[in-house]
Amino acid sequence: GSDTMVNLAQAWAEEYATVAPAVSVEVSGGGSGTGIAALSSGTVNIANCSRRFEPQEIEQARKNTGKAPKEFMVGFDALAVYVNKNNPLNEVTIDQLADIYAENGKLTKWSQLGVKLSDGADEIIRVSRQSNSGTYFYFREAILGNGRDFKLGSRDMQGSKDVVELVANTPSAIGYSGMGYNTPAVKQLRVSKKAGEPAYAPTVETTLNHTYPIARPLFMYTLGEPTGEVKKYLDWIDSEAGQKIVLRSGYVPLPKTGN
Repeated sequence: GSDTMVNLAQAWAEEYATVAPAVSVEVSGGGSGTGIAALSSGTVNIANCSRRFEPQEIEQARKNTGKAPKEFMVGFDALAVYVNKNNPLNEVTIDQLADIYAENGKLTKWSQLGVKLSDGADEIIRVSRQSNSGTYFYFREAILGNGRDFKLGSRDMQGSKDVVELVANTPSAIGYSGMGYNTPAVKQLRVSKKAGEPAYAPTVETTLNHTYPIARPLFMYTLGEPTGEVKKYLDWIDSEAGQKIVLRSGYVPLPKTGN
């Protein structure tokens, strides 16, 4: 499923091999939509999703398998907005992002944001994700809102890592991807809800206290109540050991519940 979660899911799988050597956990990406389709057809045990199942997807799974998807929240991800490391811009508002990405959006040049790039390029190159991505789905909902769609002409990448790599290699690009994909070749912008309000960087703290405005839960889904090895695996992911890997992988662990 989710490409946002693929590094985390791989880290869990590798660690779990030392916890339960008799159990093999195979991980593949392809986007949340791919995981949802695979679970709905009964070909996988778990779907990794950076968005929730839609009502029609739940109905389809039930029709195909006789079971409803069961949801498990396994962590959080702050969706970071990336520019090239040499871009002088440091913060952006939700409205500005919508004006860059949405159909009929007015922001097409860096100079409109008061930014002058060292190579003289002025056109904003928009980097996005393919339409079966949960990240694409979430960004559209959180940033564009009101049923607006993306404007045509963006460079749509297959994976979260691909977005960051393209921004790193393109001085005039802007893109969005999970905060765990940060590298020294890019810069994560601080984001504010509205002009004049404080702008926050994507961190564990700002995700958990809800000050960073583009953060979302991460899910794993099973068909009906999990049993046997699948249940043991999900219980381990929810444990302190599993949640430590969430943090180590650059994501935000679930808040600890008080005893």
